Amino acid sequence: DLGRELNFYTNTLPFELVSVSEASGKEQDALLGLKNVKLRIATLKLGDERITLTEHLGRKGRAIPQDSRSYDRWFQHIAIVVSDMDKAYARLLEHKVTHVSTAPQTLPEWNKDAGGIKAFYFRDPEDHVLEIIWFPVGKGDPKWQQAGRADQEIGAPIFLGIDHTAIVVSDTDKSLAFY
Repeated sequence: DLGRELNFYTNTLPFELVSVSEASGKEQDALLGLKNVKLRIATLKLGDERITLTEHLGRKGRAIPQDSRSYDRWFQHIAIVVSDMDKAYARLLEHKVTHVSTAPQTLPEWNKDAGGIKAFYFRDPEDHVLEIIWFPVGKGDPKWQQAGRADQEIGAPIFLGIDHTAIVVSDTDKSLAFY
């Protein structure tokens, strides 16, 4: 339901709607390996990054299984960088998001590359997993540090952009060779 998802991404989260369009025909059929594809597509922007949400107007896909886990091979997520984990989490609580994590977690300091990073996983209305992530000084892309310092300003954004997307694979070496 693209309307429901757009409401979530542009109200609960502060993505900006860039465009909405429809697509069908041989190109979409070939791309997706299906017949008679009819799509409604929305492009959204947060910071410098964009995402595309696609609704199949004809046949609907299967729901995400209730017993799904983060190690299932179909699992994927996007990580949204925040300038203030407490403020971002409070906003998500206000909107009663479904938790995946129990609460924001701080990665332990013994993990040299990731120690001090804070993360929280939650679901959108259609059960896609999303992550908010906060980077301490010296961690993550330097652009997040610069954007995070802007949080000291009144009205500065809490949600900054997309840092990464992740997918689960069964064999890292084979996947690396493919990608």
